Amino acid sequence: MTLHRHQGRAGDDYADVPVSLRALRALGPGHDYDARRDGVITRCLPLAEHIARRFHGRGEPFDDLLQVARLGLVNAIDRFDAEKGDNFVAFAVPTIMGEVRRHFRDTGWAMHVPRRAKELHLAISSASERLAQSLGRSPSASEIAEELGLSMREVTEGLIARSAYQPDSMDAPPSAGTDGISLSDVVGDEDPELDNVEGYVAVKPYLDVLPPRERRILMLRFFGEMTQSQIAGRVGLSQMHVSRILARTLSQLREELREQ
Repeated sequence: MTLHRHQGRAGDDYADVPVSLRALRALGPGHDYDARRDGVITRCLPLAEHIARRFHGRGEPFDDLLQVARLGLVNAIDRFDAEKGDNFVAFAVPTIMGEVRRHFRDTGWAMHVPRRAKELHLAISSASERLAQSLGRSPSASEIAEELGLSMREVTEGLIARSAYQPDSMDAPPSAGTDGISLSDVVGDEDPELDNVEGYVAVKPYLDVLPPRERRILMLRFFGEMTQSQIAGRVGLSQMHVSRILARTLSQLREELREQ
């Protein structure tokens, strides 16, 4: 049974609400006003519960959905203008459902998580609240596992699932007191030199057997990032001589690698 299909009957069930709201508006602020407003809210609570149940089973605790739906109901009661129409349900239902949908948008899972992990997360959250009240402190993972009859591995999986609930923004500071620095500034990135590792491994045996002078010149050029004139001054040779040694050594290494 859907609310939309039986909205006419539901509207009839709450046909007295617009009358009560008109009388409420006529009272104006005061003690009796608050008491009668509370009475109208209590009268309409089943409508909020019905909508909360429609959204149950989507990863959010029913108690949370009920609280949000009741907030939407209060908003609907405060905003409904009984002078412009008598169908309170037609106004209240989209107002309440909009509040529940915003709750899912703002607090729902930020990425796809297996249902089992979501259920673990919810069970662990409930157990943590119960244990915190009885222990007077935050419970340990082992205490949560014992409370729920789960293994430490299952509890760990549930705790890890929390990170998918609301991830941190890469623009947020990594910790308190780090103004001006974002998380993206301190997260590691892929080292571009990783692409050269295979080349280093392949050429190393041939570098090891080079004559000391050729190996030193090669190392100064490609690992020390020195120019040919700087190398010439370091090893006591002319720049032309250094250039010929580099060309001959590189050609030899290319030929040996090609043969391999």
